[in-house]
Amino acid sequence: MNEKPFSPRKNFRPGARAPYGNAARPRREHAPARSLTPPTEIGERREPWVQLRYFTSSPNVFPNFVGATSDGIEPGAQVAVYDRDGAPLGYGFYNAGANIPLRIFARTPDALSENYFENLIERAVRLRTETLRLPETTDAFRVVHGDADGLNGLVVDKYGDVLSVEIFSLPVFQRIRGWLPIFHRLLGTTKETIQLVKGFGSMENARGCDDSHTPGLREVKIRENGMRFAVDFENGHKTGFFCDQRDNRKKLAQFCAGKRVLDLCCYTGGFSIAAKTLGGAAEVTGVDLDENAVAQAKRNANLNQARVNFVHADTFTYARQMQANGEKFDVVVLDPPKLINGKDDYEDGFAKYHDMNKVVLPLVKEGGLFVTNSCSGLLRVEDFEALVIRVAHRLGRRLQILDRTGPGMDHPVMSNYPEGRYLKALWAIVW
Repeated sequence: MNEKPFSPRKNFRPGARAPYGNAARPRREHAPARSLTPPTEIGERREPWVQLRYFTSSPNVFPNFVGATSDGIEPGAQVAVYDRDGAPLGYGFYNAGANIPLRIFARTPDALSENYFENLIERAVRLRTETLRLPETTDAFRVVHGDADGLNGLVVDKYGDVLSVEIFSLPVFQRIRGWLPIFHRLLGTTKETIQLVKGFGSMENARGCDDSHTPGLREVKIRENGMRFAVDFENGHKTGFFCDQRDNRKKLAQFCAGKRVLDLCCYTGGFSIAAKTLGGAAEVTGVDLDENAVAQAKRNANLNQARVNFVHADTFTYARQMQANGEKFDVVVLDPPKLINGKDDYEDGFAKYHDMNKVVLPLVKEGGLFVTNSCSGLLRVEDFEALVIRVAHRLGRRLQILDRTGPGMDHPVMSNYPEGRYLKALWAIVW
């Protein structure tokens, strides 16, 4: 009898809390509205300014939280931010026509120094180069992780001597050319490629902005834990390479010696090549639906002189065929792309994670390792784990959970923006 696809809840309403995740925070019940106290402080009021209607600790302030504003604020302007009682709260960038009109980057009543952003960039670079000492093992790492580094709307990855920049906000787009020389000076890089996030023009009310890569480099080669990879900026996803899985790729290798490994949604072959070159796997198969990614994975395997069987196929179709063939693997990695992009598609994305794990988990041998991932920030780690456990139990299997990991420490999370904790990896022996 065919089982219906699992749904987190019938008649799911976007914005409501689901038993295995929440598409958005539950709506707050605010106190009855009262008149806002005009922004004041000792001395003159800072111009331009924006006043909040409600308290929020988040750096992202949505339209219903914005109260009064000064007149004539230019799109993307830096503004002083005041709380509902008129007290100085900090500073942000304001773009009235954007989906997120106010992005707060500093919470301080004091005036900002002239070199505030240069100091912020220096702090981000020092974390990666001095504290984490990443250049000792790789020349590919995240330099700026948006709000976690105080630079809302900006992601910067370093790949060799190239900076790969992804921009999510108009204010950052307006300022990035002034910031790039600081990055290059601190990191020793010489080139950059800049990409606006998909839908940037409508999200930021910035008509005429191109959603594709700016003219730049096509490819650069990087090193990671003794491996070599080519980063394709023209056809690659996001900033071109997923350095967030660097530590997990190395961790996987310790389980692969002499094993048969299956890497599903393999992208450009990171886990596959680590299993073979670092782990000494006997046989490795990588599968991905993106034809360009598979071609790049093959080139990366050649760079490392690694014999990996890469297959261009849909994960569902391939997994079902392997089940029909009675195939089993010692180690199975499932690392799908982001399946939940917003609260409106939470239910569908959740169901896809369920169905994908359901069709893949039976391919793991008894006593084999299953490493399943999610990079959807709206799917909480405990809800993802509950999903995978439910799938296993419905299939009559049990999971001996070894670990729960996320991205490397170059992808930090700021306490007032927990949504930044997006990547989740569950490591389990399947019985």
